[in-house]
This record gives sequence, structure tokens and C-alpha cells, in this order.
Amino acid sequence: MLAVIKTGGKQYIVKKGDKIKIEKVKEAQGQEIIFDQVLLVEKAKKIKIGTPFVEGAKVTGKVLEHGKGEKIIVFKYKPKKRYRKKQGHRQPYTLVEITKIEA
Repeated sequence: MLAVIKTGGKQYIVKKGDKIKIEKVKEAQGQEIIFDQVLLVEKAKKIKIGTPFVEGAKVTGKVLEHGKGEKIIVFKYKPKKRYRKKQGHRQPYTLVEITKIEA
């Protein structure tokens, strides 16, 4: 059984036991999180597609940890103007393990 969920402006294909990195959420480590924006559910070769979401479907997960991704460098430069700006950025994320899919 698998599902497509929407969270943080992105879509993820998930099944039970998967660990996914999503945009940071406010739930604390160890708490359950419920994704009710389910776009698609596949169960026993039967597919339900929502318009835009599947009625009564929800995916439950457990928050494993919060963290920051790898650092990326943002470098702005304008030629002949002596303008250089170097910044780093680390995107915060939440690691979630999918525990249950209900359709």
C-alpha cells in the first residue's frame, strides 16, 4: 500500500516504514503527525485519485528528529562594481517515519 501526500509545498510518495525528510514542522521529537492532504492511495492494485484530496484518507507518521541539511553557498557578484556577497544556508528539516496509511 502506498500513498502520495502533500506537505510543506512538496509531494512525497510514501509507504509504511519509509523515512522521509520534510520541511520543519512544530511537533516535538517522538510525537505523532497526521498528514490529511492525501492526493493518491494505492491498495491491492486499486488506485484512488483525489480531486484534489482523497476523502477520508490519512497518513500517520512519527517524528524521529529535527535537524539542518548540508550547507550551500550563495554567492552574489557584479562584475566591475566591486560587489561580492557570500552567504551560507542550511535548510531545517524534520525526519518522519511513516507508521500507518488509512484509506
